[in-house]
Amino acid sequence: MPKKKTEVKKTAKSSGKGEKFADMSAGPIIDEASLEVSEVSEVSEVSKKPRIRGKKYQEKRKMVDQNKTYTLKEALVLLKKVSLGKFTPTVEAHFNVLEKGLSGDARLPFFQGKARKVVVFSVEVAEALKAGKVEFDVLLASAADMPKILPFAKLLGPKGLMPNPKNGTLVPDPQKALANFADNGVHFKTEKDFPLIHTAIGKLSQPEEELSANFEAMVKAINPKNIKKAVIKSTMSPGIKVNFA
Repeated sequence: MPKKKTEVKKTAKSSGKGEKFADMSAGPIIDEASLEVSEVSEVSEVSKKPRIRGKKYQEKRKMVDQNKTYTLKEALVLLKKVSLGKFTPTVEAHFNVLEKGLSGDARLPFFQGKARKVVVFSVEVAEALKAGKVEFDVLLASAADMPKILPFAKLLGPKGLMPNPKNGTLVPDPQKALANFADNGVHFKTEKDFPLIHTAIGKLSQPEEELSANFEAMVKAINPKNIKKAVIKSTMSPGIKVNFA
């Protein structure tokens, strides 16, 4: 008997660029209240299906006008009304920017971040690295230190700890740069493949004036000229589009 030919289904590939549609929050949740598809930067299509939200979330979402860009003050007042959860949520800021690869540090006046151990490269640090010990979260160094640090690239590189001028860790005066990495300092960067920045700016329990000051400091650090769209939300809330200008 002649063998049957196996049918192979071919999936046509789109010739155009897809768009990543995000609610600007961590995770693959799609929230139409955050961004409009037509206005999102052109990036790859989202491969994961949107999560179906619960009844309480849907009720809160109806309180957000999806076609409106709120003033920062209006957005913060509304955020406290639409947030869910019995715990104190984190307030997040999410930005669509002009290009991927943007990174830097911001000092938020009313933000208490996770304490980081920041060290300046020294003989003691080099000895610890020789023993395979990485006892810091941030390593500051000058260009003159780099030849001594390069032998540890395989140890530091995968951890993202190699000094780099883009994130302010490779500087002319490392001791002076220590002040930039205080507890109220926030390091931001775009996603690896998309021009999106996600960062915390405080807790929902904070006064609106403090959250406003933190948001404005973040916008200034990123540079408004680099931002296309901004959204604020809490850990469990719909996104609210904000006028960041």
